[in-house]
Amino acid sequence: MPYELENVEDRVPAVPRRGPDAPPRKVVVGTVIFGAGGDYPGPHARADELAALVEELAARAARRWPDRGLDLVVLPEAVLTPNAELAKDRSIAADDPVLDVFRDLARRHRSYLVVPLDLVEATPSGTVVYSNAALLLDRRGALVGTYRKAHPVGVGAGSTLEGGVRPGAEYPVFDCDFGRLGIQICWDVVYDDGWAALAARGAEIVAFPSASPATIRTAAHAARHRYFVVSSTPRDNATVYEPTGLVAARIEQHGEVLVHELDLSHVLLGWSPTLRDGAALRERYGERVGFHYDDREDIGLFWSNDPTTSVDAMVRSIGAEPIDAQIARNLAQRGEAVR
Repeated sequence: MPYELENVEDRVPAVPRRGPDAPPRKVVVGTVIFGAGGDYPGPHARADELAALVEELAARAARRWPDRGLDLVVLPEAVLTPNAELAKDRSIAADDPVLDVFRDLARRHRSYLVVPLDLVEATPSGTVVYSNAALLLDRRGALVGTYRKAHPVGVGAGSTLEGGVRPGAEYPVFDCDFGRLGIQICWDVVYDDGWAALAARGAEIVAFPSASPATIRTAAHAARHRYFVVSSTPRDNATVYEPTGLVAARIEQHGEVLVHELDLSHVLLGWSPTLRDGAALRERYGERVGFHYDDREDIGLFWSNDPTTSVDAMVRSIGAEPIDAQIARNLAQRGEAVR
């Protein structure tokens, strides 16, 4: 059956991400730069290399947030499996014993893990299928679900897709205890269908394992669809993008790890004389409010550090208006003016 892109915006209703006046919802995410160059050491040795990186992430998270630790770790595209030409020569099954390493890590550190690999599966009819995939493990090490890359790459005319990979055709959003998580992989960044589907289904964070450190399209998807994106790559950068498209945190050297706390109960505010680039909220609430405002882009992400006061209440108290509400109001006023 030929692969067809899903027209998600026509078929999937928008899902609200949170209700008004939600309390702070902090999430600690971790990512790495790893995998470029060098000989592939074998799946068990590679699993040990990745485990060392996860251990470092967990240690850093425990030092910074000792009462909480890691919530989510994202690893780079296909990092567990070898870079063989044919998919059949590099793929492993989801029940392969090598994955016990990651199940144990998830259990010990009480963290969700996104583990990318080339995956082999048997269909009910007995056909063997290969996918460029990412497994999501929960805090107990159990498999929550699998995302299969929708847009594997055919490098030249007439070439196979990544040596025999079948494109995925679904864009699941996984309900984690911290929020709703979607996954996209590498060349998915060139197309908007998956990113739009995840937004329509209420994704709050998108994990982006990739072999490419692409930044412009990734930031654009985060800004357009109003969710966080956490990339993990083999070179140049691994980044946490905010729903504004701005960079919240980034590393740039191979072997580096990054931990970052984000808040899923946030508000986006554009420029206004009331806001004064965030100074009005800081004067009133001090360190009880957090924000990242960029005066070159005239937009910022704002969150509450006070469990007794929502960021929505803080924003109302200074008479500010979330930017998406402002956009909707302006569109309505424009329509009234045209009539």
